[in-house]
Amino acid sequence: MFDLTCRQHVAATGLRLPVMGQGCGTLGDPDEVISEMQAQQTLQAAWDGGIRYFDTAPWYGNTKSEHRLGYFLRQQPRDEFVVTTKVGRVYSRPMDPENFDRSPWMKRWQGGLPFDLRFDYTRDGILRSYEDSLMRLGLNTIDALAIHDLDLKHQKNETNVLKALDDLSNHGGYRALDELKASGAIRAIGVGINHTGMIKLFLERFDIDYFLVAMPYTLLDQPALDEDFILCEERKASVVIGAVFASGVLATGTSQDASYAYDKASLEILGRVRDIEQVGADFDVPLGAAAIQFPLAHPTVISVIPGANSPGQVNENLKALAHPIPDGFWSGLKENGLIRADAPIGAYRR
Repeated sequence: MFDLTCRQHVAATGLRLPVMGQGCGTLGDPDEVISEMQAQQTLQAAWDGGIRYFDTAPWYGNTKSEHRLGYFLRQQPRDEFVVTTKVGRVYSRPMDPENFDRSPWMKRWQGGLPFDLRFDYTRDGILRSYEDSLMRLGLNTIDALAIHDLDLKHQKNETNVLKALDDLSNHGGYRALDELKASGAIRAIGVGINHTGMIKLFLERFDIDYFLVAMPYTLLDQPALDEDFILCEERKASVVIGAVFASGVLATGTSQDASYAYDKASLEILGRVRDIEQVGADFDVPLGAAAIQFPLAHPTVISVIPGANSPGQVNENLKALAHPIPDGFWSGLKENGLIRADAPIGAYRR
């Protein structure tokens, strides 16, 4: 039985997180545009279901997610919830507003807001991003900040990655975060990770409290076991899993338009999902329940934050978290080579 009121410390900080929160990337309208009413109903369903941890970012919907989340949270008692957001992108008015709908930032989000951005990991950029997030949320405190999308996918090449890391190291970016933490303005420093190898690069330079891991540890793939999670255990950094559904396919199953790693799922991926569903059918375990509960068996993982853009999806996530899963299901996945032999499995341990 899961208790969403029970929280675990993030590393050695004073921040404590429940076993499941709400990822708010979907409130930025990545794939479909939902109404403001539906966004608020989604957040209300999460609150009514006992969720008190909400993670967002300026990038989600080009600031739309922060606006939506802030409107909801401003109506709740501040001491009852945890809210985290991210830094690394700074938003501003576009130079050519009339034609900005053709920008790559607008194309990423079906319902994104028409603001331009720049990556900025310097001291000024980090502090500007932090202050802007406070204003968009309408809150005067944020519990944690995570360095966002400092990776090859978003920085385009290794040179840009190293420059961004140097901005954090040599131009005051990380120092700004450390000062915010030391002052009590935030309680933890995180990093959003989309690819293996980045955790090592960060831990070589900085003291990081937690990593928000988006793809390298799901029911479909576990490359983070090779080095990343070992390093987290050695440095006592916590892990939050952001993309438990591998960007879609582990929630939708093998539908025709299933998404994997933010792209259309391949036939190979769909075949593996089908095989997992077959093992699940033998043990009465829904695919979504397996996806949400699988990462929680790892000792570094303290929370999962699946997204939702409707009350129904929120309720499905809550049901998935609570669904009993017998040990035989996990063993069956290993016996069929569907998860790695060294992946921690079993009932929720905490």
